[in-house]
Amino acid sequence: MKEEVSNKTKSHTIYRLQDGKRIPGVTTVTGMLGWKTQSLIRWANNLGLKGIDSTKYVDDKADVGILAHAMIIDYLKGEKTNTNDYSKNQISQSENSVLSFFEWEKTHKIKPVLLEKPLVSELYEFGGTADIFGEINNQYELIDLKTGSGIYDDMIIQVSAYKKLLEENNYPVDKVRILNIPRSEDESFQEKLVENHEVGWQIFLNCISIYGLRKALNK
Repeated sequence: MKEEVSNKTKSHTIYRLQDGKRIPGVTTVTGMLGWKTQSLIRWANNLGLKGIDSTKYVDDKADVGILAHAMIIDYLKGEKTNTNDYSKNQISQSENSVLSFFEWEKTHKIKPVLLEKPLVSELYEFGGTADIFGEINNQYELIDLKTGSGIYDDMIIQVSAYKKLLEENNYPVDKVRILNIPRSEDESFQEKLVENHEVGWQIFLNCISIYGLRKALNK
């Protein structure tokens, strides 16, 4: 019997090279950008002025996003999502979020090839787990699922790195797409076909350099 593991409590993926060396993941590397810092500070301050605990607010929103993401991946796998660790309200919001993906899928039928498959770049020494890699209309697409209030530049950097990661592991990528699925009424569905991924990749390479230099600085 297969034991169900909550997506909420899944362990953080650790990436290693063939020789055992531990390497950073894509989101760790793009964290070097710091592009969202000022906007996040302003956002948290505005919540505080309204008497809202930003930490609890973020935690709840994050849980809804995690569950919505898991529901979509499990749907594509033909599996049932374990929702035991979530509240009724979180489950309801996640289901509403997934509906926007279903609407999109009506005109973009996906034939999955990889779903949340951890991959490693031996050449550039980083790892990553793209959400969806599959075939749509005879072309191979990388699809990254995002929940939140929009599609931002750092997301383009992330998917640019995922594209290179897939290609190094012999999965050719024809298109790169970001889907932003809303969690609540104040968010809206958005999608973006990423065409400037070569620029994004160059920025990612610089982030890898900064990541390595920062580690050396702290030794």
